[in-house]
Amino acid sequence: MDKSLHVVLMYGLTQLGFIFFFYSGDIISSTTEGHWLAIVIGLVLNLVMVWLYMKGLGYFPKQDIISIYSAVGKWAAVLFLLPLVFFLFITNIITIRAFSEVITLVFLANTPLWAIMALIITLSGYIALNGVESIFRTGVLLAILFLPVILFTICISFQNVDFRYFFPVMDEKFSFLARPPYWHSFAAFAGSFLFLGFIQPYVAYRPKYVLMTVAALVPFYFIAVYVPLFTFGQATASTFKFPFIVLMSTIHINWLMFDRITMFLLLCLVTFTMLFISMVLWKLSQVLHRCLPKVKPSYFVIAIAAANFIGCLFITNWDEIQSLVMWNTMLRFFVMVGIPCSIWLLGIRAKRMIKDEGA
Repeated sequence: MDKSLHVVLMYGLTQLGFIFFFYSGDIISSTTEGHWLAIVIGLVLNLVMVWLYMKGLGYFPKQDIISIYSAVGKWAAVLFLLPLVFFLFITNIITIRAFSEVITLVFLANTPLWAIMALIITLSGYIALNGVESIFRTGVLLAILFLPVILFTICISFQNVDFRYFFPVMDEKFSFLARPPYWHSFAAFAGSFLFLGFIQPYVAYRPKYVLMTVAALVPFYFIAVYVPLFTFGQATASTFKFPFIVLMSTIHINWLMFDRITMFLLLCLVTFTMLFISMVLWKLSQVLHRCLPKVKPSYFVIAIAAANFIGCLFITNWDEIQSLVMWNTMLRFFVMVGIPCSIWLLGIRAKRMIKDEGA
């Protein structure tokens, strides 16, 4: 049964969670002019990697990337899957810890940080325990409930914009390429499309719909960056860790009965991110289950969730989160570029081998 809708919703929701939370701050901090150029470079790289990834997977119907690498040899499985495991594990820790801190700052100031982290990881773990089908069903439900809210908050975010802040238009020196925040911004791309290589044995989908979703998300990247810029200006917006979330706290609508629109935006982003966390837990459990097939995947989900929670407890402040993000940068690009390219090359190799056998 074709479940392209479930797949594109999963991809779209997890992307939106990262776009409006991490991405805007990283891009604004990376350059003082010509932000569109920094955005376009990232979008083009993401589009190419997603296309290569799905093109390569198309050569291996009903196989996941674990089977693909294992068929090549243990060296390939270790070379590509071990960095992937470390990357996903660290990404989960960063995501859980960062969102928990923002929740504390915005509307649960008196709640202990560990309690918020425990709640996020428990709910995400529960979704992951029920398998990938449960994750996709949850994604459909969240899309029905929260996509209208996201679209509403985006529409009202233009309330105080000044389009003169668009200038200067061009960063002729490409200075953003030398700044760490720009490389951090690729976190919005790296982890979101990898699940496509894990679900092939379980879920059928059409790649063209995924590519259409990638294209449909393009305006949101520009909105997440430029609306805070048009509202605050570069000098002020660059001082905020989460510019779009701060922006929503400045919006005032007389006819709306709720005072804090920020709460609705953050609630949407948290639920989308919990979906991402549950998918990461499931992916990690699948890799570990192949290594130790006698152990049930559900046990791995529980163990990884507990390890993520313990890892979050060791992070005491925001500077340590930033250090972890920096340390994860090399793994991020290895996973984002290395895995799609390797799957594509292995697919071409497999196609040639089939032709040679047929000849």
